[in-house]
Amino acid sequence: MKKLILLLLSLFAFNVLAAPVNINTADAKTISDALLGIGQQKAEAIVKYRTEKGLFKTAEDLTSVKGIGQKTLDKNKKDILVGDIPVVEPAAVVVEPAAVVVEPSKDKKAK
Repeated sequence: MKKLILLLLSLFAFNVLAAPVNINTADAKTISDALLGIGQQKAEAIVKYRTEKGLFKTAEDLTSVKGIGQKTLDKNKKDILVGDIPVVEPAAVVVEPAAVVVEPSKDKKAK
């Protein structure tokens, strides 16, 4: 029983330490090893989908693959690449208003 628990823990630890995966270039085994809740069959469906429909433009496009929903996407988003950079949530952008300087009129008629 202890060996089974250790085996399960080691498999879980592998998924936690897995590197991000490019879903446009990785093979099915690499995808299934890197993403939580994606087994070999779903990974093969991802590869088949991109072969038939074209490359994924965003991580959200994965939800178009049968069997992959928003929950699966949410728990894997940090480990999904569609290009050379990881998919991250956009940061909030704060725009400070520019200072407006009003200079007195230099109109000579104002005297």
